[in-house]
Amino acid sequence: MENTPKSGIQGLVENWQSDIIAAVSVSLIALPLSLGIALAAGAPAMAGIFSAIVGGVVTTLYRGGHISVNGPAKGVIGVILLGIALMDDGSGQAFNYVLAAVVISGALQMLLGILKLGRLADIFHSSVIHGILAAIGIIIFAKQIHVAMGTHSESPSIVQNLIDAVVYLPQANPFVLIIALTGLLLIIFHSKISNRIFHLLPTPMWVIALSIPFVYIFNFFDAQTLSFFGKAYEVGPDLLLDIPDTITDSIMHPNFGKIHTIEFWTTVFSILIISSIESLAIAKAVDKIDPYKRKTDLNKDLTGIGLSTVVAGMIGGLPIIAVIIRSTVNIHNGAKTKWSNMYQGLLLLIFIVLLSPIMRQVPLCAFAILLVYTGFKLASPSVFKQMYNQGTEQLIFFIVTMVLTLYTNLLVGLLGGLVFALITHMLLARLPIPEFFKMVYKSRTRLIQLPDNSYDLKIRGVANFLGIIKVDKLVAQIPAGANVNIDLSETRLVGITYMDYLVEYLKAQRATGGKVFITGLDSHVSSSTHNRALKLSLKNATKLSHRQKRLRNLATEKGYQYTSQVDWNTIYLKKFHFFEIRPIERKYNCLKGSFDEMDISWEIADVTFNEGQAFTAETFNTTLMVLKLNTKIPVFTMEKEGVFEKLFDRVMAFTGYKDIDFDMYPDFSKKFLLMGNNEAEIRSFFTEDIIRFFENHHIYHLESNGEALIIFDKIKLARTDETLAFIEYGEKLARLLDGKFVS
Repeated sequence: MENTPKSGIQGLVENWQSDIIAAVSVSLIALPLSLGIALAAGAPAMAGIFSAIVGGVVTTLYRGGHISVNGPAKGVIGVILLGIALMDDGSGQAFNYVLAAVVISGALQMLLGILKLGRLADIFHSSVIHGILAAIGIIIFAKQIHVAMGTHSESPSIVQNLIDAVVYLPQANPFVLIIALTGLLLIIFHSKISNRIFHLLPTPMWVIALSIPFVYIFNFFDAQTLSFFGKAYEVGPDLLLDIPDTITDSIMHPNFGKIHTIEFWTTVFSILIISSIESLAIAKAVDKIDPYKRKTDLNKDLTGIGLSTVVAGMIGGLPIIAVIIRSTVNIHNGAKTKWSNMYQGLLLLIFIVLLSPIMRQVPLCAFAILLVYTGFKLASPSVFKQMYNQGTEQLIFFIVTMVLTLYTNLLVGLLGGLVFALITHMLLARLPIPEFFKMVYKSRTRLIQLPDNSYDLKIRGVANFLGIIKVDKLVAQIPAGANVNIDLSETRLVGITYMDYLVEYLKAQRATGGKVFITGLDSHVSSSTHNRALKLSLKNATKLSHRQKRLRNLATEKGYQYTSQVDWNTIYLKKFHFFEIRPIERKYNCLKGSFDEMDISWEIADVTFNEGQAFTAETFNTTLMVLKLNTKIPVFTMEKEGVFEKLFDRVMAFTGYKDIDFDMYPDFSKKFLLMGNNEAEIRSFFTEDIIRFFENHHIYHLESNGEALIIFDKIKLARTDETLAFIEYGEKLARLLDGKFVS
């Protein structure tokens, strides 16, 4: 890996070229999304641009992160809508009152950072936060679907807005709907379009750009009535983006006239909690994908974001948040320092000045469809499935929080969801209230330093989200690089948020060279196989499933090694590109062996990994084989040609590789997508015997890291017969390759 880029002015001087190149891509995404987020929040369109510019320029000057991008995000939509609804007194000053709340929330956020309370975000139950975000997604969808359809719902109820979307569908304006549906198709299929022209601009910019010709075709510039299948529909300038001629005309100032009201402070704390939690969570997510493995100073980052929020609120901008999509684009386009965030803010300022005449020709439905898609992703069926996979109780927490938020507001939803989760923990732990809190706060959890300078962290009692601050103080005493055993055998309940914390600590400590193990969960049970699911200590708990028993029996019969225990050491898998860009949770059910008369060992394991980051991450389980060849081979990735499974697709999107075809073996080239950096080495490696082998056997996803292969089929756990097929396939391939090396 390259040397870590220098920070400060020296980092700016050394890396300005790569940072500016990345900033161009980020700003092209931020421009339409910032405008769309402001419109969805019921704010002036330029409020989103102000937020993005301030998030880029001001936050960069005082921040704890290295490569994240700041600006308005989808999480602020719900809180701004809430504030406008609560403080609308008919004076036309509702948004100005909200700006005052933004300023106060930013000041409080700065105070949290100065007091080093950034870790407070860890105590909020993860399923409750997911429920809040799903509710925000539904709010965005319910509001913006009407803009995308050219309809209007008068109801203040989000649920009624959704019902109206179905009821009013026959009344949808077809000229608006055509533009929106074109944008939606582009969003869905953009990554599948092979034409390079379509990859010169990010998807949001294409949605905006391709909507403009429709504006001319239908002539939205003049108020008129158009006929469609005998029915008349109105079109006109009111369907286009309306932004002032100059930036100074867009500046708005806060009005503190409501500071004495409960509505004002409800808005303040809603903004504070949502923006702080989301920013801190995303800061940690960005750290995971930072190629230089730098860590964010969460308290300093919170202070910097708070300062930016104050500045944004003073000139008419939205709250500042760290944004995961833009941060990911920033990294993948080669950004190296924090200055890329400043460049994207300055570029946005230039773009909005130069492109304002063009942006006024963009229909509102183009922005709306971007947000409709975003809202759907936040509350899609896959999100519900993800929560269910984490445990039935997590799905219940999620749904209760979501429903509470939709029928009340974000603050009530958050607090109500936390209280509901807490009550459920009490019932599951079967403890009276005083005893429950005693086992949370006075649980005799201890950190013990052993003679060899390793540590035992013995966690006792109830380990749920309320106890995270206590355990955080204990692990802070453990030096970097030290070995740690985390013993949970004396816990009565271990919550998912607590497990999230322990696993994140495990990864961070291992990154410093320490060995960390989580033990003592053999006698615990949960409603899910997810490794972080809520766990209860029960007597006579079943230790092995039927599948695990079959794997154990297979190992006994064939002389393999088998363990059902979780192996948290997944460092070697990170050497493969597939897992280099995906956080690995764990591997377990490990079956190990070697092939006779060959210096080739293998391991088959179940692996849990994440796709996506932060709150949008999905969890997947797969069974894979690692074939350690102990000799040098080319680095490549190979899979079935024409497969558009999203996981494989995303791998290819970031490799920069091209498909390598063999003219002499057209059948092989049609069957397989073979990609790698060193084409000459790969062509030399793929001899006729190897090509014929792959042609005549089951098609697996196969990847080389230069000395070993990973092989897997579908993103699912393998049956016992499929495990045997893995071993047979691996042995045949190993013998073929061993003969190649020997000869």
